Formats: sequence, structure tokens, C-alpha cells
Amino acid sequence: MTQTAIALTQDTRAAIADALNQSVAETAVTTMLAQNFHWNVTGMAFGPLHELFQKIYEDHFVAQDDLAERIKALDAHADGTLAGMLKRSKVSEFDGLASDKGMIKMMLEAQETLASTLAGAGEVAAEYGDTLTEDLCINRGQTHEKFAWFLRSHLR
Repeated sequence: MTQTAIALTQDTRAAIADALNQSVAETAVTTMLAQNFHWNVTGMAFGPLHELFQKIYEDHFVAQDDLAERIKALDAHADGTLAGMLKRSKVSEFDGLASDKGMIKMMLEAQETLASTLAGAGEVAAEYGDTLTEDLCINRGQTHEKFAWFLRSHLR
């Protein structure tokens, strides 16, 4: 049975919000990873990669807000500290020198992780009948899979 956030129990909203907070954390870390790569990419593929990394971080910045606002609609706390996000995220920061292919590989892994995390959050939402959150997770997951495809194509 489909339910609105208001009709869900507090425990149910907390479980869904926890899954979404994981998604926010990984999206935030990936946003900065993409921006870092945007700033630091070099080589023959500079132009298209510079543009792709910018497209990724701009998309992810908006996505963070969409996910956090859904958490708030569930009447839960959206974790917003960088330290908390870094601690929670399965995506890691990168501070060093990487080749253009190294950057692509790291960003590809981050996109695949995000798609998986969002699929899991969508499953939690579906289990409790929260189709609005499930739909948000499905749409975001599809976006990350598309970015993964773009990145994978650069490695072939």
C-alpha cells in the first residue's frame, strides 16, 4: 500500500531517512571528488573530461539538496557535516596526483557505489510503501548508472 511520508510511523521514517542520509553522504563526497578532478585533470582528454567532471559535480550538488529535502519531508534530521559525511561515505576523497584514466576509474567506482546505495535506499522505501522516496532513489540511481556508462566509455 502506498503511503505518504505523513502516514508512515516514526520508526519507518527514521529507517528510510537513514538510508537517504547514506546517499547524501556519498553524493556529497562524490561531488567534491568530481570538482577536484575538474580542477586538476590534464592530458589529451582535458577538454571532454573537464566538461564531464563539471557536469557530474553540478548534477550531484542539486541531488544532495533533493535527497536532504526528502529526509526533511520524512520529518528526520539531514546530516550536513562534512566530517560526518566523510566518515559515513563508502566513497573516499582523493588528494593527490592521478592520471586522467586514474580519475575516470575512481569516478566510475564512485558512480557505481552511488547507484548501488540508492538502489538499497529505494528498496528500504519500497518495503515500507514509500513510493515517493523509492521513485527519487530510482531516478537518482539511473543518473549515476548513466554517468558510469559515460566514464566506462572513456576507458574502452
